[in-house]
Amino acid sequence: MKVFVLNKSRAVMYLSLLFCAVIMVVAGFSTSTDVYSDGGDKLLPIYSVEKGKEKVCALTFDAAWDDTDTDILIDILKKYDAPATFFMVGSWVEKYPDSVKKFHNAGHEIMNHSDTHPHIDKLSDVKIAAELKNCSDKIEAVTGVRPILFRGPYGEYNNAVIKEATNQNMFTVQWNIDSLDWKNLSANEIEKRVTNRIAPGSIILFHNGAKNTPEALPKILEKLTSAGYKFVKASDLIYKENYTIDHSGKQIAG
Repeated sequence: MKVFVLNKSRAVMYLSLLFCAVIMVVAGFSTSTDVYSDGGDKLLPIYSVEKGKEKVCALTFDAAWDDTDTDILIDILKKYDAPATFFMVGSWVEKYPDSVKKFHNAGHEIMNHSDTHPHIDKLSDVKIAAELKNCSDKIEAVTGVRPILFRGPYGEYNNAVIKEATNQNMFTVQWNIDSLDWKNLSANEIEKRVTNRIAPGSIILFHNGAKNTPEALPKILEKLTSAGYKFVKASDLIYKENYTIDHSGKQIAG
């Protein structure tokens, strides 16, 4: 019979391993990189969508500033047969209902970007619910269509925000390509940022009222169209059921 001798150094090693194992169990540690949807684990919004080699992408605009470029954007998007998704703040909808109607009537979709553009991840559950509901109510009152997508102001979110959006029948959507038009980059810089980062299933972030977006947009649409890309609304890009979201925020079917 073999006798196993546990010397002091080996005993210390095993005790250390046992201690680490206990800590990981207690803390709910997981080595998986998947994003979980059950209670207690971090939730992620949709940053992009797995589309394989299918060259589709979504153009999205956050509307929280003025509406001076409404007609210009509509004309540009129409020329390139590019439906877009406009995430609108409730106060913007109240201030510019005619622009909301113009975008809607031109075939673009109007989605929820909160009611007052707060740091929504710092709000109570009750206030989060009010921000989302009030914005959706205002959009529906103008367009007759209730939003099914939500994007947090400043791109901020937490579990409470995502859960409330889900409770109100909305998917939380971010972006994987930021044009940085809000930084007043030149039209050429905006164009290069977008076209150098494009991939099937990308969600691109622009802003209405941004200084150089109207000049950059035709260049971007021309180049992406030439590369074989098709533009779809964000609600048509994402999967509505039977999907997972990985650690990078990519939505994957199945």
